[in-house]
Amino acid sequence: MTNQTDKRKTQRFDCYVPVDGKEGAAFSHTKTFDLSSNGIGFISDHAIALNERVAIELALKPDTEPVLVIGEVKWVRKITDSEQYRIGLTFADVIDGSREDIDQTLNTRFLHREMNG
Repeated sequence: MTNQTDKRKTQRFDCYVPVDGKEGAAFSHTKTFDLSSNGIGFISDHAIALNERVAIELALKPDTEPVLVIGEVKWVRKITDSEQYRIGLTFADVIDGSREDIDQTLNTRFLHREMNG
């Protein structure tokens, strides 16, 4: 089996945040796992169809407008000995905000934190 990190074009940062999804919908009871400038990883109670497109609001900083992206499901894997799934999405399109907003937040919040321990 190919290691998923071999396919990644950008650095991923651990980001464990609950997702605000509508109860009973595909993203209810979901948490983010990691984040990059090109995509996001989730842990979910629900499997989601490959290539499904999902609107995602990224609240990157307090007191700023979220960045709205369209994510496309690229892979889904059942977690061993669990009822949950790991799901990987790429950002197919940025609707509101910019990819630079995402890059800047990752570089200032996550990369700075990793470099300083």
